[in-house]
Amino acid sequence: MDCEQIRKAAMAYQADMTRFLREMISHPSESCEEKEVVACIKAEMEKLGYDEVEVDGLGNVIGWMGQGDRIIAIDSHIDTVGVGNRDNWEADPYEGYETGEIIFGRGGSDQEGGMAAATYGVKLMKDLGLIPQGYRIMVVGSVQEEDCDGMCWQYIINKFFPAKGIKKEQVEFVISTEPTDGGIYRGHRGRMEIRVDVKGISCHGSAPERGDNAIYKMADIVREIRALNENDDADGTEIKGLVKMLNPKYNPEHYEDARFLGRGTCTVSQIFYTSPSRCAVADSCAVSVDRRMTAGETWDSCLEEIRALPSVKKYGEDVKVSMYMYDRPAWTGLKYETECYFPTWINKESAPHVQALADAHKALYGEKRIGHPDAMKLRDRPLIDKWTFSTNGVSIQGRYGIPCVGFGPGAESQAHAPNEITWKQDLVACAAVYAACVGLYKGKGDEDVCVYRGGKTDNDIK
Repeated sequence: MDCEQIRKAAMAYQADMTRFLREMISHPSESCEEKEVVACIKAEMEKLGYDEVEVDGLGNVIGWMGQGDRIIAIDSHIDTVGVGNRDNWEADPYEGYETGEIIFGRGGSDQEGGMAAATYGVKLMKDLGLIPQGYRIMVVGSVQEEDCDGMCWQYIINKFFPAKGIKKEQVEFVISTEPTDGGIYRGHRGRMEIRVDVKGISCHGSAPERGDNAIYKMADIVREIRALNENDDADGTEIKGLVKMLNPKYNPEHYEDARFLGRGTCTVSQIFYTSPSRCAVADSCAVSVDRRMTAGETWDSCLEEIRALPSVKKYGEDVKVSMYMYDRPAWTGLKYETECYFPTWINKESAPHVQALADAHKALYGEKRIGHPDAMKLRDRPLIDKWTFSTNGVSIQGRYGIPCVGFGPGAESQAHAPNEITWKQDLVACAAVYAACVGLYKGKGDEDVCVYRGGKTDNDIK
């Protein structure tokens, strides 16, 4: 492998990657509204000479390069969150600007920058003859990740692959191009979206004692959900905090994995109510709970810990704790219903697919994270680490066990923030590492590369 040749070839594509990324940013592409950016990506892949470019039924855009039965995939979600308050942006988030070093606009880091680097990284593989014999490279621009992480890959695995005669076992590994602050990431916490509903009885507000105020009941429950997040795990603590999963006493099999990922968290993210009027007692109240899951926590254990809260037990049948389902139609009109459960996963640092990226990075750029000087304050960390947020890896690895690894341009801290930027230097480095890593990959072998994965629920999701 000629590292100097790869670095120079990647650098030569910097202007093209910058232009392509700015074109993607110019097409607003919130979840379920990705049609224009899909067309932009498809046209770019076709221009670059991909062997095949297609759009599946859900609206994911997929480009193929190379010939063979074994597949290495590179995934980038191409939907973005909204922009929030436009007054918080110093320039138009969909027009933005560029300097010699950065690209400004919604989606630069999260995560259309990854799409630009992947698209050109695979073009580099073709230019330099780096695609191994017997392999096809699959580049996925996936949709609806911001709404429902991994649902796009559930569709690919359960619907698109069978229609193409592909078995998921043919996929040797997947690179996620979510932003990694210059690091190579081998896992992250999972998450769930939980709903708590409380029933009450309305009455006239002038005599509230005649009714049963659902908001007051919910207030007791919310305090205890907060306690789950904030309390310690001492023997005398009635509601033991989620920090307990870092303690071998409460998580004997996976406390070390939990310490690597970080503790689970929960927070109330939304509140809803019904009441006949502003002059009446509320007859229902509901909250959404964002639950981040560390190793050792399962989808049913997270539901049961809320059901076991003193106030939930006190109010008995008036309380329902459930997991959200997701059923928003894709931009194609297709509705693929699934549960809002996104499993935790960790791969071994020694896994061949993780080491392929690490070896490529070390050969091209050294053993430490690199980046623009403004980015380096967040990059004084081990080269191989984990994400704070979750990614499509929740399905790829967490649900289906396909080995996954992360390396992508940009910074986690830029995700969902106003004045989002990414660095041109990251685009070049990522494209080069993608191009180099496939030739350094030594194959799956017989070893189980997974340290921990949450797996499926007992729901039959097809």
